[in-house]
Formats: sequence, structure tokens, C-alpha cells
Amino acid sequence: MYSAKFQCINEECRESYPLDKIIYQCERCGSLLEVVHDLKPLSHRSAAAWIKLFDERYKTNQWPYGSGVWGKKEWVLPNIDDRNIVSLYEGGTNLFWAERLGKMLGIEDLWIKMCGNTHSGSFKDLGMTVLVSQVKNMISNGAPIKAVACASTGDTSAALAVYCAAAGIQAIVLLPKGKISTAQLIQPICSGALVLSLDTDFDGCMRVVQEITKDEGIYLANSMNSLRIEGQKTVGIEIVQQFEWEVPDVIIIPGGNLGNVSALGNGFLMMKNLGLISKFPRIVVAQAQKANPLYLSYLQNFEEFKPVKAEKTLASAIQIGNPVSVQKAIRTLKTFNGIVEQASEEELADAAALGDKTGMFNCPHTGVALAVLIKLLKQGKIDKSERVVVISTAHGLKFTEFKVQYHEKKLGFACRFANRPVESPPTVEAVKDALEQALKQKDSQSPGLI
Repeated sequence: MYSAKFQCINEECRESYPLDKIIYQCERCGSLLEVVHDLKPLSHRSAAAWIKLFDERYKTNQWPYGSGVWGKKEWVLPNIDDRNIVSLYEGGTNLFWAERLGKMLGIEDLWIKMCGNTHSGSFKDLGMTVLVSQVKNMISNGAPIKAVACASTGDTSAALAVYCAAAGIQAIVLLPKGKISTAQLIQPICSGALVLSLDTDFDGCMRVVQEITKDEGIYLANSMNSLRIEGQKTVGIEIVQQFEWEVPDVIIIPGGNLGNVSALGNGFLMMKNLGLISKFPRIVVAQAQKANPLYLSYLQNFEEFKPVKAEKTLASAIQIGNPVSVQKAIRTLKTFNGIVEQASEEELADAAALGDKTGMFNCPHTGVALAVLIKLLKQGKIDKSERVVVISTAHGLKFTEFKVQYHEKKLGFACRFANRPVESPPTVEAVKDALEQALKQKDSQSPGLI
């Protein structure tokens, strides 16, 4: 019989709790919790048998196993009733070979995991399907939950709202006023969530949501709730599955509240513990320079961590100065020979635009990851022969204001790859002249980033 439980991450405590308990931190020591699976019954199925099962389910219409998350149900929430699963066919996002961008950067084996190509447009769907499903399961068993709440910089609120809408559960989202894109704001509004715009930053919203969720009638959906991590850990498993169960050398992931970092590591730990893989990738966390507390701690070998006051950054979803999952992230980076690097506003904007010019259409947070890739290649910390995966966390359509401002050169720096519309008379000759000029300019351009 497969089983899982909450367990305290503090090695000196390790208190455990059932998954249907409304709890977010250890009652004994106050540390964060994680979902821990009993590996013994899982190990009774061979690695080859797990691979065969996961491959047979992948992207089929067999409910609920065609989902990229629920196809690994035994590794996620093994005991949930299928009737309470709330799935919108999340996961299964494309992993593509970024051939042109790789050639520009001098690396042949560069891949982009497009986690934004999912229902609400971000990787947060992977965790929210698990959390909302568990809430629905708990309500069906008599839990007094009336609503599910989160603080958000945009993507978490969209994912929570849409999954709650599908489940028929009230969502409450707390957003920092004026600090998210219009596209991100309208998503929870359209899904029927109670949207509260607070005159503070994300960290301020997080403080409020932690207070209101002390009421057991309001369930917390931020990543300090480790149910979210269980869904998000499948991204690492899926990457390996898409590489026919081979592990890449390096994975670069943008870092804000940092739950995604430990989630990524957890997927690889589970695969290795059950014999599906024999090595780990190096994990690189990419932070915006204006919201970089993990980077500053990394420079001191993680001997201490100090929150910072996050400044306004184009990478708004990771504009977080006091990430709640920092200790989990540091533990993961130590296990995975990790690196933390930062990117300036100009670096992230140019990297996002360069990626777009090769067919990607990036969110600014993916721009942070691409800028960090460029830096680490230049520093020799990533070898150009390695297989590198960059995790793209959200769809570029959520950030059209950012892209418009870049191409109109209104961001306060050069915007090296800006591509303005050309005003032209309505004649064949004028169009041909414009094309000739464009081709000359294209031939003369060189990224010059490495």
C-alpha cells in the first residue's frame, strides 16, 4: 500500500503529520514541512516497470493519468480518491532543442522546457492541481475549509483561481497593487476569485495571507504548503522522461519564493532512490539582481541568509526579498552541486529578446535564466559541451507590456535587440526596399554576448 505524509524538514525534529491535516509548519519546532513517501512499497516495482507505466500513461486520455502530474500519481498523492482530482491536463509541456539560440551562444545541446505552455500559462499549474485536489478530498471528508488563499506576484493567483473554479471552491488572492501585469491581474478576476489588491509588496501580501490562514476555514496555497511542491517536482521527472530517461548535465531555473528549486530537486531524488537514474544534474538558480537574497547568501557559501527589500524588477514574479522556501532551496543546492547567479535588468531584457528572435517568446523570468546561462558560459562554469535545460516558467503573452516597452526602447537602457515597426508607403517598391534594409541589418548583426 503506497503512502505519504507531511514531515518536518528539521533533521533534529522530523515530526510527521497526515496529509489531510490543516498544517503548514511543524507544531513542535516551527520549521517548514515536506511530503515524504514510504519508498519501501514503491521499490517493490522495478525501475523498468515504473518507466514502462509512466510512458504508457503519458499524454493519453485515460483519466486522470494523461496529466503530466497525475500520470505519476503513486509518487505524488497515492491515496487520493480519483473522483476528487481536479485536473486540467497540466504538464506534458514541450521540451525543445533551442538550436539557433545555442549556436549563437556556442552551445550545441541547449534545451528549453516550456512550462508556460499549460492551462493558466505557468508552471504553477503543476503544484496547484495537487493542492486543490487535496483540498477537495479533505472537504469531501468533512474538513471545514471554506476557501483557499494565496499571496501572489501573478502566476500563483492565476493557477489557484482557475483550479478552484474547476473544483467549485472559493479562491482568495492577495496581489501587490500595481506590481503585476494586466494579463496576470485579469486571470483570477475572470475565474471568479476574490481579488484583493494590497498597497504593499509580495512580502507584505505573504504576511497577511499567513495570518488569515490561521483560520482553518481558509486554506493556504503558497509554496510553504508542501503539497504544491509535490506537483511541481514532476517537471524534473518529465524532463528526464522526455530525454528517454537520461539526465541532463545542467538545469537552470528562475528563483523567487524558491519552492520550485526544492521541487525540482525532489523529483530527481525520488528517481534516484527508486533506481530510475544514477546521477544528478547540477541545478542553477537564476535571480534578478534587484531581488537577490539567495545569490547574496551563496556568495557566503550559505553560511547565513538575510532577507532583502526587493526592488522593482521587470521579472515581477520573482520580486521577492524574503522567500519562504529558502532553507529547502539551500539544502537542494548543496545536494545538487548548485550555483546561484544574478542578472541585471538590461541583461534579462536583452536575453529574453534574443531568445524571442529565435522563436521562443519568453517571459522576463525566463530572460533571467537565459542571462544567467550566458554569464556562466562566459565564466566557464558551464561547459559548452554539456546538455543544458533552461526552465521557462510562464508564457510570454502574460508580459506584453514588458515586450512593448522593450521594442519601443522605453526601459531606460539600449534594448539591443529592439525591433520597431517600419512605417511605409503602400507600394511594392517601398516594401521591397524595407525588406532589403532588414536583410542587410540581419546579416550585419552579431549577438556578441559571449
